[in-house]
Amino acid sequence: MGFFDKLKKGLTKTKNAILGTIDNIVKSFRHVDEDLFEELEEALISADIGVYTTEEILDRLRELVKEENIKEPEDVKTELLKILREMVGEHQPLNLFTKPSVILVIGVNGVGKTTSIGKISAELKSQGKKVVVAAADTFRAAAAEQLTVWCDRAGVDIIKQAAGADPASVVFDAIGAVKSRGADVLIIDTAGRLHNKKNLMDELAKIDRVISRELPESAKETLLVLDATTGQNAVLQAKEFKEASKITGLVLTKLDGTAKGGIVLSIKQELGIPVKFIGIGEQIDDMKPFDAEEFAAALFEKETV
Repeated sequence: MGFFDKLKKGLTKTKNAILGTIDNIVKSFRHVDEDLFEELEEALISADIGVYTTEEILDRLRELVKEENIKEPEDVKTELLKILREMVGEHQPLNLFTKPSVILVIGVNGVGKTTSIGKISAELKSQGKKVVVAAADTFRAAAAEQLTVWCDRAGVDIIKQAAGADPASVVFDAIGAVKSRGADVLIIDTAGRLHNKKNLMDELAKIDRVISRELPESAKETLLVLDATTGQNAVLQAKEFKEASKITGLVLTKLDGTAKGGIVLSIKQELGIPVKFIGIGEQIDDMKPFDAEEFAAALFEKETV
């Protein structure tokens, strides 16, 4: 099964929550009125598109209905799906245009950060890139060991120190390895201590200083890993991390286990941060760069017989 087929299957719950519910609502109305809009609002919020984004969607929909003098509920659905498709946005690839480039990975424990690093490493290796991973989450017990397992699966090098070591020191060593081995990409794991934002900010700032000093010309991405099954809590996490670090992209995990895939729209509208990777399974190849057209097709297109 190819990734697009996995994506379609993985988004089934979200698709039913959005497209299926909208279909049922539209079929129950003969006229376009405020009751229809209220039910559509409830459906969108239930799919975790979010209150703010849902209001924006419905404001646009009401304007279109008025401007186009739309009378049929089915035509309202058509316009709504167009708006939702537009809100998925455009694909923004990783900025890896220098050799080496740096990817800093942040996120709270339990969102799938370690597995995401392994899967992203495997994806980049499949593109012909040589990857080195820095195990700079020295705070959490067994973090380096778990990351080592995933790096072994991906077939990439890992640089680590003893538990409790200075994360910036691990990054310094990893940069030395990147230079000596001629690697293309350095991926840095970090501790997910959101509950103590000052510690997190201080730690990330120290890592940034090492990167700026040792790799001043390198392109850098800061990717925030979020668990899609947590819905609007993921949006709140993104807002918190945005205060602690300059996030350039999101990694959404566990999209196959949720009816809350609408947060892709919610996060983009509320925070302006693009989704760069999505994960839809447990296997090493079950995470790919986010393709907006594929995502929209998997989520909003009806199956043809």
